[in-house]
Amino acid sequence: MKFSTKTRYGIRAMLEIAKDESQSGVFQKDIAANQDISVKYLDQIIHALKVAGLIINLKGRKSGYILTRNASEITMLDIHNAFEPGICVIDCLAKSFDCERKSFCEVIGFWEKLNHMVVDYFEQVTLEDIRSGKVKLDQ
Repeated sequence: MKFSTKTRYGIRAMLEIAKDESQSGVFQKDIAANQDISVKYLDQIIHALKVAGLIINLKGRKSGYILTRNASEITMLDIHNAFEPGICVIDCLAKSFDCERKSFCEVIGFWEKLNHMVVDYFEQVTLEDIRSGKVKLDQ
């Protein structure tokens, strides 16, 4: 299972915006430079985050982006869902996938439980958790 580049870069862009405590907004060019994302690709990411209602652009000539909610209220699932329609660890769990083995598959429960664990983790971790360093690899 892989998460898209848009999801990964979206999390990085949101983190960059969350780190700004001035509330004057973060410029797209600064997000691109600090997170090593091309401005052109970041356009698509910023657009999706705006459509999802996670960020807004402050009005005016010299404005930047701010979060629409506190970082503690924005989950990784919120960010992921700005780019992908939910999390699905294997194709046969997708509603659009018609698996002929689904009615008698002996391992479907394993995959469903794993999928729920991943979704739960994405729901539990907030942007603030990442910003504050709460989410780190165990040593």
